[in-house]
Amino acid sequence: MALWGGRFSETGRAELTEFSESISFDKRLYKHDIMGSKAHVTMLAAQGIIPAATADAIKAKLDEIKAMIDRGEMEFKAELEDIHMHIESTLIDALGNEGARLHSARSRNDQVALDIRLYLRDELDCLIAGIREFQRALVGLAAEHPEVIMPGFTHLQHAQVVLFAHHLLAYVEMLDRDAERLADCRKRVNVMPLGSGALAGSTLPINREMVCEQLNFSRVTRNSMDAVADRDFAIETASALAIFGMHVSRLSEDIILWSSQEFGFIELADAFCTGSSLMPQKKNPDVAELSRGKTARLYGSLTSLLTLCKGLPLTYNRDLQEDKIPLFDAIDTAHAILKVYPPMIATMSINPERMREMASDPALMATDVAEKLVEIGVPFRTAHHRVGSLVKYCRENNKALDEVTLEEMQITIPEATAEFLTLFDPGESVAKREITGGTGYKAVRSQLDYWINTLK
Repeated sequence: MALWGGRFSETGRAELTEFSESISFDKRLYKHDIMGSKAHVTMLAAQGIIPAATADAIKAKLDEIKAMIDRGEMEFKAELEDIHMHIESTLIDALGNEGARLHSARSRNDQVALDIRLYLRDELDCLIAGIREFQRALVGLAAEHPEVIMPGFTHLQHAQVVLFAHHLLAYVEMLDRDAERLADCRKRVNVMPLGSGALAGSTLPINREMVCEQLNFSRVTRNSMDAVADRDFAIETASALAIFGMHVSRLSEDIILWSSQEFGFIELADAFCTGSSLMPQKKNPDVAELSRGKTARLYGSLTSLLTLCKGLPLTYNRDLQEDKIPLFDAIDTAHAILKVYPPMIATMSINPERMREMASDPALMATDVAEKLVEIGVPFRTAHHRVGSLVKYCRENNKALDEVTLEEMQITIPEATAEFLTLFDPGESVAKREITGGTGYKAVRSQLDYWINTLK
């Protein structure tokens, strides 16, 4: 019979055992389950609920069980349902009734809530570190090419000239918000639920604060019902990772475009690309494409968790067993992206000449002409209309903006002077944008210095 089987007169059907097991995926929680159990049993002894000698024996055996699982020697069985039962059953097999004292004043409901929080704390720390490494790769590439000019886009149409480094640093900002979200999420993960029992706490004189201190949580949960029913921290983690995936997907789209023959801005190292089984000439940006695709998995994990919890009455329901697969998959997917993306960025080569060539289209400086008119007192909307008329004139006469004479320019812009004919240099256009956060050379250098120092 199962450890909970005293009330039952027969064992469950094999189909139920197979349907209800979670050991196939929650076994990854074993280290955290044992960590929580050791803290719990230390408290039980300190409170006089079990003998100190029993607590010592339990902790020693738990260490042995951890070492056994580390070595891959534990046989996982569906009939033992989950990692909690595997560890406790092994303990009881070794220590008999003394081992059975471990579960005093706790339920699997608060036990699993504890395990997931302990697990997430570690994973969030690793994910944040991975994102910081991602940022360093982008900052490193930007620092190598601080003055390379490229066309910036809106609506995927040429818009204005920007520095390549400025474009990369936009993604550094996005990733920084991702790291901040995960760090903020960790604050709500770092709350200790053990001692909440199945839903109502315990009649035994436990000391939750002692367990909290042993496990380095910031505080204990304030409501035992919420403690076992809450999965907000898991949903919040999945949400932050979904946003992270969205940012990676946007960067991937840029990289895919930039590496195409039509753009020719960059080339990815062969180690991060694959070829075609049919076309010998192909070099495909698979890391970028797969990362863009894996974002869908991150979205799916978030949707699964939200849907899982949306109709659950208080408190614990077995539905919550299904929280782990999407949560684990989201974490694994994010780790996979963070493992491969930074080295791909670090080994990327760029084509400054091609970027400069495309950034030299004088139409990219049309706004500069309009703002020059504003400088001499023309209202912006009037200036916008006049420059738009100049663009129309050039299109009708098959001329580039920098090919018109002063007299032709004055047809639509009567205020134009000879100085206006010099406004079509992309380097000069960038140099004029030295406002804080702008794409000017000094402004971008300031951004680079900030991130280099911040990410040390």
